[in-house]
Amino acid sequence: MEAVITIISYLIGSIPTGFILGKAAGVDVRSVGSGNIGATNVARVMGKGHGLLTLIADVVKGLLPALVARQMAFSDAAVAVVGAAAFLGHLFPVFLKFRGGKGVATAFGVLLALAPQAMWVPLVAFIAAVVVSRRVSLGSICAAVAAPLALWFFSYPMPLTALAAFLAAFVIARHHANIKRLLAGSEPRFGEHAESQQT
Repeated sequence: MEAVITIISYLIGSIPTGFILGKAAGVDVRSVGSGNIGATNVARVMGKGHGLLTLIADVVKGLLPALVARQMAFSDAAVAVVGAAAFLGHLFPVFLKFRGGKGVATAFGVLLALAPQAMWVPLVAFIAAVVVSRRVSLGSICAAVAAPLALWFFSYPMPLTALAAFLAAFVIARHHANIKRLLAGSEPRFGEHAESQQT
């Protein structure tokens, strides 16, 4: 049963919400703006309403499979695998030839289901970084760094803390181009039209 739920979790994570919303409106979000299927690019290209829908759906893609695994009384390790599968589905969706988003929202959904008491920490880190810098990419990176630290601080089981570190590593790696621009001072701020904000 755990294997079946894990596969289903990956398939749910693979649902490319931003791409679907774009196609419904006659736009391929992969060919405009940053080319990313995440909420930031969808909002830039199609408006805040579509961006918000993408954000919520991407969070839910991680939240629901993890909640189901928890309700089925899976072990912490098995729950972590299910959550990781949903996250990897977003990053490498089978429906888009394995070219997906950066996983920030989906990772948040997974951890919100499994470690709700700790999730205010990366959320605050994200908001603070974006408010100060007006750079979504920096907020995403700060949240990724904060997440495993928060789970460790609140003494969550090791498999879940390891999951948070796994998700954080992928999120940061997917932001490698943004990190280069941040260090160079060329990363655009939120609201600027550029090809670099990808979340």
